Amino acid sequence: MAEATTIARPYAEAAFSLAQENNTIPRWSNFLELSAAVARHERVRALIGNPRITSEQVLKIFAGVAGQSLDAHGTNFLNALVKNGRLEVLPEISQMFEEMKAQQGGALEATIYSAFPLNDAQLKQLVQDLETRFARKIEADLRIAPELIGGVKIEIGDQVLDASVRGRLTAMAAALTA
Repeated sequence: MAEATTIARPYAEAAFSLAQENNTIPRWSNFLELSAAVARHERVRALIGNPRITSEQVLKIFAGVAGQSLDAHGTNFLNALVKNGRLEVLPEISQMFEEMKAQQGGALEATIYSAFPLNDAQLKQLVQDLETRFARKIEADLRIAPELIGGVKIEIGDQVLDASVRGRLTAMAAALTA
């Protein structure tokens, strides 16, 4: 969903910049995480697009859930999202904010998908290789994905490194049909 990412990036950057200025990164992180969870809920998604529901009513829902993590800046942020019809990208905004927060701390979050479980030595070596490549500390989250057939697929931010059998077969099929 590249379009949602493109739409969310300026909002995430603005939120992160404001949070840095006011030294409220943990508070914003919590606020965005809660707001993203609300935006993902199927009933709320139905309300967001409903012409019978006013933007003030939608804001009250988000404000009720955010509680004390919602300050004047958070209210303004939500108002801007509502005014521009962008509430549906809150999950992407929250994810990007967390990535910026991790980068500020010097670490990158990596999701490693493996066709088979990796032992500690294999995972440690893979993380070391990634740290060398990206010149940053890597915080890895390992997930088993048997549909990869073999190998690994690594997502770091908006980069994907696909060294899986499935990825290679897909690339080969694309090359043969081109």
